[in-house]
Amino acid sequence: MILTWSVIKWLLLAIVVINEIAALFTVFREKRDIAATWAWLLVLLLLPVVGFIIYAFLGRKLPQRRLERIKSQTQLKLKQAVDRQKVQFQNMPKPKHSTAQMYRRTVMLFQSLDNAFLTRHNNVKVYINGDKLFQQLFADIEAAQKSINIEFYTIYNDQIGNELRTLLEQKAAEGVEVRVLYDSWGSMGVRADFYNGLRKRGGYATPFLMTHSNFIDFRLNYRDHRKIVVIDGKIGYVGGFNVGDQYLGRVKKFGPWRDTHLRIIGGGVYSLQQRFIRDWNASVKHQESRIKHFRRFFPEIKLDKSQLMNETSLQIVSSGPESPQENIKLGYLRLINAATDHIWIQTPYLIPDDSVIDALQVAAHSGVDVRIMIPCKPDHSFVYRATQYYARVLANHDITIYFYEKGFLHAKTIMIDGRMASVGSANLDFRSFKLNFEINSFIYDRDMTDKLEQIFVNDIRSSRVITPEMFASQSRWLRFKQTFSRLLSPIL
Repeated sequence: MILTWSVIKWLLLAIVVINEIAALFTVFREKRDIAATWAWLLVLLLLPVVGFIIYAFLGRKLPQRRLERIKSQTQLKLKQAVDRQKVQFQNMPKPKHSTAQMYRRTVMLFQSLDNAFLTRHNNVKVYINGDKLFQQLFADIEAAQKSINIEFYTIYNDQIGNELRTLLEQKAAEGVEVRVLYDSWGSMGVRADFYNGLRKRGGYATPFLMTHSNFIDFRLNYRDHRKIVVIDGKIGYVGGFNVGDQYLGRVKKFGPWRDTHLRIIGGGVYSLQQRFIRDWNASVKHQESRIKHFRRFFPEIKLDKSQLMNETSLQIVSSGPESPQENIKLGYLRLINAATDHIWIQTPYLIPDDSVIDALQVAAHSGVDVRIMIPCKPDHSFVYRATQYYARVLANHDITIYFYEKGFLHAKTIMIDGRMASVGSANLDFRSFKLNFEINSFIYDRDMTDKLEQIFVNDIRSSRVITPEMFASQSRWLRFKQTFSRLLSPIL
């Protein structure tokens, strides 16, 4: 058959009509918020065929059976093990002039949303340098006697990744229980056999929710973005660092890496351990690989007098698509709305939804000093252009925007009024709010918040303020890319 121009036009029309019908069916067959629905319609209608390839990576939700695995890991025995420790820590003497008491409504919010119990007298240390963090982490792992539980979005097959694997193999050979939970997409390039040496020595390693192959399950969304380490049930780590050479500033593209991570000794460790066990049991395939005897993972933590003098109270809060509400985002909103003096934020990705934008603007117009620090360079082009768009919007509402110029800023921190702070894995964006599994520490302590604010002040020296006039002077092409990327923000 000879393809005349008339035939070609009818074929193209048929493709467009079929594409539109398929787009409508694809988007509306799953429950989404209205912003994400319109964003996906835009992609699928404007990019016939190609849009569906993008959707295969970014749009498909996790099967309900996988989400149920996470929900179901609230076993009675695990709850009992943690509840025993709750009693121990909540019966400790309350610090004088407790900041947690000032924010009791925030504490109650997290107790209601995530069963996050408040722990007092935590010994917390802040790390902003990858070399120092991993030096301490490796020392703690070397000293481990009973168990090492590790959960990271990214563990790369590079120098630091291999150093960690070798150390874990050594500890497993010594009889220490070692478990590694990783995200298969975040740890791109690392095959399952990367951990064969660990398994041969009695350790365990598995991808989160059994996504063994990116060729079979190539969703970019619904990833395990948490970063958790728990050693002997007594020492915990949480924050923004992953395991890879770039997080130690060894990759030229990013330069020096600026992140924030916490080392915790105290009741907060129990919450980290509980979260790891639930994620682990939801992810392993075989029943015999699940953790069933919980008491040994929650030993009594005896604090000496100097530690009891420490007034760092905190809650560990997690969120993910298995939850009907966005726990960490609601926590951010609570902090922003509670501020009376200042709100200082560091985030690599600034793509907030309308509720967060409104809260920040209300705070700024009410006389609260709102400052937001973002990177001066991208690691994902569309995400960075959308970040620039929202930075421009917020700068026009009396919010100070800093571009951090001494490398790549990856810290996810919020400081409120010098009294309360949040450090964790969640960015100020749609992905962390709705699409990823995240974990944050919410801190009620003047001294610890002051340390984080001093770090922020030091980072200002390596940053430049971007004014509304400077945003206005950007080229039309750049502003078009920012505006277009913003249209895709609910799915970035």
